[in-house]
Amino acid sequence: MPQTLPSGGEYVCHGITWATGAPRLLLAPLPGGPLAYAEFMNQRLGFQVSGTGRWCTGRYRFADTVHVEPLACPDRATAVQSGQCARCSGQDDFRFAHQVHQGGHAPQALIRYMDQPHWLYLATFADGTTKVGTAAEPRKRSRLDEQGALFATYLAKTADGRAVRHLEDALTRRLQVPQTVRAAAKLRALAELRDLSAARTAHHKDVARAARALAEMNVAAVQEAWAAPAAGDRLRTAAGERVLYPHDVREGEHGFTTVSCVGSQALAVLDDDDPGYLLDLGALKGRRITLGHFTSPDTAVQASLF
Repeated sequence: MPQTLPSGGEYVCHGITWATGAPRLLLAPLPGGPLAYAEFMNQRLGFQVSGTGRWCTGRYRFADTVHVEPLACPDRATAVQSGQCARCSGQDDFRFAHQVHQGGHAPQALIRYMDQPHWLYLATFADGTTKVGTAAEPRKRSRLDEQGALFATYLAKTADGRAVRHLEDALTRRLQVPQTVRAAAKLRALAELRDLSAARTAHHKDVARAARALAEMNVAAVQEAWAAPAAGDRLRTAAGERVLYPHDVREGEHGFTTVSCVGSQALAVLDDDDPGYLLDLGALKGRRITLGHFTSPDTAVQASLF
């Protein structure tokens, strides 16, 4: 279990985690040590990015038959594929999870993990795009919290992970809904959000379509609404000034206070009289960062652009 992070120090960033019920940076200390959390909501976050390379973000291991936990790369090596080094990729049994329902290779630990109940869901983003996804029972809440959606609904509960992935593929074919949405599209949609009704209407229509499709497959739909975390309340409204952060968080120095967070998309302020700046903290995944009293470059934007 990752520990709460002391201030300062250099780390490999593993991205944003919602495992504790609130958004936090997950960081691997350099040169070694266990993973740690860094809280950033409603407080100052200052960091400096070192270089332009990508570093291994470790792997997942099975903590027991129903849970997985992240591990830092023991070598803090450079990434070569899928954000991992060759060593961590070769030891990561969880990477086979998305092919196990198609008869692909499945280690025994993964088979035991997949044997637990899973959930099928639809999530709709600020531009009205809807995706279908799955979550294991222990990840029912955190999986959706990390998606960055405005609205989401659990559609069905299955006995195991193989069954839920067959349903996921079936809905993709029948409804032409994707299984992934790019982070850049999520961020741009939040910047342009002016009316929640379009996304709400799209979500209700897609849930109804999915329920009909599941009924045709003799699968009972539960239609349980997801409760959005309070950390994203300010972003999940059409009110308030917001503009895209005009700097690349993958390089240089940055400092701001995060006032709202949806998935990995954050609304930050530099000074009290500034507009809210939208940025994707997930872009820090695989970067080496130093935490400290850093500040963002001079920022001059036209709020009227959005």
